Amino acid sequence: MMIVGIVALCVVLAVLAFLLPRLSRRPQNGTQRALGLGSRAGSKAPGPLGRLLSKPFSSGSRAVGRSGAAGRRTRGKLPF
Repeated sequence: MMIVGIVALCVVLAVLAFLLPRLSRRPQNGTQRALGLGSRAGSKAPGPLGRLLSKPFSSGSRAVGRSGAAGRRTRGKLPF
C-alpha cells in the first residue's frame, strides 16, 4: 500500500514540477521531510530491524526527489 502511495505522489510531483517548477519545491521538500521523519523513527528499532524499517522511507524520499528534479529538468529542455 505504501508503494502505491509513493508512486502516486511521485507522478503528481513530476507533473507539478513540469507545469509549475517554482511552486513544486515546497511540496517536494515537505514530502521529503515527512518521509525523513518516518525513516528516523524506523531506524530507532534495534539492529537489522531498524535498517529494514527505515529503508522504505529513505528510498521513497529519494524517489520523490528524483521525480521532482526530472520534471523540472524536462521543463528546462523545452523551447518555451
